[in-house]
Amino acid sequence: MEVKPLTEAEIQAIRAETAGTAARIHLNNAGASLPPDVVIKTMVDFLREEALLGGYEIEAKYRTQLDHTHELIAQLINANRDEIALVENASAAWDLAFNGLHFEPGDEVIVSEMEYISNVLGLLNAQKMNGIVIKVIPNNAAGIFPLHELEAAITDKTKLIAVTHIPSTAGNVLPAAAIGEIARKHNVLYLLDACQSVGHVPVDVQAIGCDLMAVTGRKYLRGPRGSGFLYVRQSIQDKLRVLFFDGRTVTKVTQQDFIVRADARRFEWYEKNPAIVLGLQKAVEYLLNIGIDRVWQRIRYIADLFRERLREIDGIVVHDQGDVLCGIVTFSATGIAAKDIRAKLATKNINVHIGLAHSTLYYMNRKGLNDIVRASVHYYNTEEEIEMVCRELRTLLL
Repeated sequence: MEVKPLTEAEIQAIRAETAGTAARIHLNNAGASLPPDVVIKTMVDFLREEALLGGYEIEAKYRTQLDHTHELIAQLINANRDEIALVENASAAWDLAFNGLHFEPGDEVIVSEMEYISNVLGLLNAQKMNGIVIKVIPNNAAGIFPLHELEAAITDKTKLIAVTHIPSTAGNVLPAAAIGEIARKHNVLYLLDACQSVGHVPVDVQAIGCDLMAVTGRKYLRGPRGSGFLYVRQSIQDKLRVLFFDGRTVTKVTQQDFIVRADARRFEWYEKNPAIVLGLQKAVEYLLNIGIDRVWQRIRYIADLFRERLREIDGIVVHDQGDVLCGIVTFSATGIAAKDIRAKLATKNINVHIGLAHSTLYYMNRKGLNDIVRASVHYYNTEEEIEMVCRELRTLLL
């Protein structure tokens, strides 16, 4: 089906509904995107009511609307609402999924070289505590994840494939659906870190075939910080240990026993910030109204333009490799440290970020990189902004 591009009028309307775009070029969307104004208004309005009426009382008033958040998220990723648990961020979701599994000494976990530091720490902790074996599959010389090497690494001891769909400090996209086919073929559980994916690229958990997926709200979803969700396929929910309990975790409790609820909300805390939940809901609604296919098309266009312009600048090295590149653009500048580039661009109201070696340890070590500049674009960024950033970079390199 042909995707209708976002028009100039639509982009300007979106920018008009995003206050942060008025005086700043925001290229740190892989850290935290600028939220639509409706996200902020929804949260502020709720907090005002909460201050006047009381926390529990206002939550009860909005109970139906709050519960609708699971439905909208499920719609976005082609899941069932009972497969969604709301959490604080993608790291919390990943930890719940990974640590909910039972590992025996010698169990193998296969990962890509693109894993984020918090995931690597979880893996190393399981290696220390449970004796798991970590198998890292590096990208090939062209920056492409080698599916044949993944399949060759699977043995009868392989317990889990856990990969990051879009890495934090590189511009490539892993073939999540093809990895899912291999996982299903060998009956291996599949955990996908989609921290940078949802709101960035189309994500369909049925097509991908993952059993578990960790997502944050603050990045490409344009939701509030402190929001995220965990997807747990219905068929494996009883295989995943519940790591904490409160009154909403169960449907029945006696002095001798309890019954865990029969959906993914067993993995949620009851006590959470309802204003943030509503903010996340509005961010998902906003994205659904635009259409993720249109968002992805626009992001690729802006990112491709950015890389093209960067490669025209003497002294700039673009690091992104792969057969599918995303909105995360990474580069270095000859003779200027990444932190100095970030600081100098900040004086011009341009936001970029730094990827440090430990952020994606396997990848950065293999590439011999200590740090890089990460400039991550979104659909509200414009061609004019890209030209302005490149002009500033040329000036820095004079």
